[in-house]
Amino acid sequence: MLSQQLVFPSPRFAGDDGLLAVGGDLSTERLLLAYRNGIFPWYDEESPILWWSPNPRMAFRPGEVHCSHSLRKWIRQRRYNVTMDRAFSDVIRACAAIPRKGPGAGTWILPEMIEAYTRLHDLGYAHSVEVWSGDQLAGGMYGVSLGRCFFGESMFSACPNASKVAMVAADRQWRRWGFKMFDAQLHTPHLERMGGSAMPRGEYLDLLKQWGCEPDRTGAWQFEPSCLEEI
Repeated sequence: MLSQQLVFPSPRFAGDDGLLAVGGDLSTERLLLAYRNGIFPWYDEESPILWWSPNPRMAFRPGEVHCSHSLRKWIRQRRYNVTMDRAFSDVIRACAAIPRKGPGAGTWILPEMIEAYTRLHDLGYAHSVEVWSGDQLAGGMYGVSLGRCFFGESMFSACPNASKVAMVAADRQWRRWGFKMFDAQLHTPHLERMGGSAMPRGEYLDLLKQWGCEPDRTGAWQFEPSCLEEI
């Protein structure tokens, strides 16, 4: 059980299921410490705060997000526009409202989680990617950025292919910015089809130690549409 002290056990000692610690809070300081050490909170309304460091870890390297021929065609047709940090609150609330199956099922994006990540966003550490169909928010994703890493938290699609467009667009933008890793946390068949690979926890933590200490790209992000011209 975590105390009020800002400290976590080593993530290398997490259980086979990835569970590392219980308790604590969602303060900005604790969340940033967690992410810098490869740990994230994930729990539901019936549980205390649970902290995880899975083994293996689902991750993408720059340029690894797969863009299929059909998705490439979809993007070239310019059915959607992409922005970053224009509607963080709308994206996180849409992610919370979408029914899910499998890992992450249920209402795990609780009001206190929304509040905590909104604080991170206001400080320039949490970011959103928005996909628009006209003036309608068609899909998107949000997560935390530290060093040259982005830690994806959740995504949603209200229109066909919108979350895939968000992933591809963000991947191309991060590559342009010199990012080294997109941490997708947990394995899902969808992420595997999109090009993610299961990385041993030890390898992931070693890479995080190297890339997470790079200067943070804080502040509001702005998507460069020319990234999608490379598709």
